[in-house]
Amino acid sequence: MLYLHPSVAVRIRGKWQDVGRILIAEGHALWFPNGVEWAWNATYSTLSQRAGLPTWDRPASACLASRIPYGTEVTPERLALIERGEAALRELGFRQFRVRIHDNLARVEISQEEMPRALSPEMAAAISRRLKSAGFAYVALDLQGYRQGSLNEALGHPASLRKTASGT
Repeated sequence: MLYLHPSVAVRIRGKWQDVGRILIAEGHALWFPNGVEWAWNATYSTLSQRAGLPTWDRPASACLASRIPYGTEVTPERLALIERGEAALRELGFRQFRVRIHDNLARVEISQEEMPRALSPEMAAAISRRLKSAGFAYVALDLQGYRQGSLNEALGHPASLRKTASGT
């Protein structure tokens, strides 16, 4: 089993600060300090552009496991479902987005700049059709749009804390 835990907090100068995430698998833990992946992504983009790769300006994208709520098992099936959903959005021409998985529901976050196009009746129907074809039973467009760390928002919600604490 693989679990992504929300943060590692340490007390620095009297304040609790989030310093990264922990991925736990089979009794081992990996710590991902905040900011490390962003430094890598900036370097990767620059090197890709110099090499003439067509994907050099593609927006940074975190690990697919970051689309799965805390306390939910990360499985190859869930990761493949997210991957298919995000491929569908990419094929529809969207650039900055995430497909967050909640059981059999796809919660789609699209950048505020691209939101008007996503909200058109034709495109909304296409998004729904494509994500259902990818394997989701339900599709919801998050009206707050794309934002990093949106799954962290539920951490303070009492129902989510009960669910996570019980391990279900």
